[in-house]
Amino acid sequence: MLLIVGSFRIPPHNMARLRPVMLRVIEGSRAEDGCIEYGYAEDVLEPGLIHLTERWTDQAALDRHFATPHIGELRAVWPDLGITDRDLRVYEVGEPRKI
Repeated sequence: MLLIVGSFRIPPHNMARLRPVMLRVIEGSRAEDGCIEYGYAEDVLEPGLIHLTERWTDQAALDRHFATPHIGELRAVWPDLGITDRDLRVYEVGEPRKI
C-alpha cells in the first residue's frame, strides 16, 4: 500500500475558488480503482495551508490517478490560484492498525 502525506499553500483569498476544484478531485479520486483514501484539510491555525492524505493499493493505481482529467484540472489552476510550497511524500506501508 502507498501512503501519500503532504501539504501545499494557497493565498487564503483564493480558497473559495479552489474548493470546487478540490471537491471534483476528491470525488473523482475516491471513485478510482485502487484508491483507499483521499482527502484535503485546511489547517486550523494557518489559513491557506492545505494538508493532503491519500492511500493507494499500489503504484499502478497511483500512476493511473496522475493521468486522470481531475488531476489535470487541478494542475491547470495551480498557477492562477497562487498555489506554492507543494510538498508531497509517498511511503510504502504495511497494513494499518489502530492505536
